[in-house]
Amino acid sequence: MEILLLIAVMLATAKLMGYIFERFGQPVVLGQIFGGLLIGIFFETNEVISQFANLGVLLLLFIAGLESELEEFKRVGKQSVVVAGVGVLVSFLLGFAVAYFFVPLHEAVLYGAMMTPTSVSITVKVLMELRKLNTREGTTILAAAVVDDILGILVLTVAISIIKGGSVDYSSLLEVIISVSLLLFFFLYFGPGLADGAFRFISRIDLPESETAFALVFLIVFAYLAEHLNLASILGAYLTGLALGQSSKKKAIMDHMNVLGYSLFIPLFFVEVGMRIELGYIPHAGLFAVLYTIMAIVSKIVGCGLGARLAGFDWASSLRIGVGMVPRMGVELAMLAVAMSSGVIGSDALTVAILMVFVTTVITPPLLKTVFSAGH
Repeated sequence: MEILLLIAVMLATAKLMGYIFERFGQPVVLGQIFGGLLIGIFFETNEVISQFANLGVLLLLFIAGLESELEEFKRVGKQSVVVAGVGVLVSFLLGFAVAYFFVPLHEAVLYGAMMTPTSVSITVKVLMELRKLNTREGTTILAAAVVDDILGILVLTVAISIIKGGSVDYSSLLEVIISVSLLLFFFLYFGPGLADGAFRFISRIDLPESETAFALVFLIVFAYLAEHLNLASILGAYLTGLALGQSSKKKAIMDHMNVLGYSLFIPLFFVEVGMRIELGYIPHAGLFAVLYTIMAIVSKIVGCGLGARLAGFDWASSLRIGVGMVPRMGVELAMLAVAMSSGVIGSDALTVAILMVFVTTVITPPLLKTVFSAGH
């Protein structure tokens, strides 16, 4: 009963703190993490809540996959891949370089991986306000962010696989890359057709929410399968969402998954992230956390900006795209949760990651408004 009451407290806190932060123009997610930090002073998380939070991570990535439009990527595909590719490479190298002087080598690889994804929900909101979302720059930012997330998940997957092996084993690295390539090929080429066939059969099961239940079944089974192949479970979750998102059942599945995810599991995940933050570590994280956060901002502006320039944008547009790719949020924390549950990184990493998430999300709106208003 105590666990159920704690879940009720966590949910209420998630929504109230999320609302308060949103009123002050801050991301809801940061409010939920801060709420978790407060709860963590009085209560500790436990195995049951961790499993709820774990499902929250998978649902978050599953929904991100569902929302990804493959056709949209094809339109700005090549440019976005260049922007994302250079951005991920620069972010990984700078994240690794900073961490190398503060933590063991294997953790430095993970810190590099954690710096790679982009969370453009903040950018999208600002671009909508500025009426710049449907510009060439806006579309490129959106598509590059999704490519960014896929590359980031792949980098994390490879990093965890290598670390579990104890050293950089090139045969296991090749194995991971082949496994990921086969999974991508299977989900993108056969996934949508198989999903349509499966859901035609499932729709005959005349019971409430059968399709939602089987979408969850597929999500969990493929997340488990990915982990069984020594890949990250979030890769399985994302690819399952991507495949179902191309099927005819996309709208129905997305509506129900949003309700299920955002009413219970996803808020619990972010609150639990806050509960895990070691307040005692904050004074010790000082210099590393600050340098890591600065590098997180610089790496995207320089990396994605350079990628945009190589893709044919002028310097002004390249700067706008670079700034638009700065925010970090959901995927990074999902990555961190996976790394922590794999036992390859300690909870002190949370403090560093949260500071990076907080600063990058707060700094992006004013920076974006400045670079988009310049020259217009």
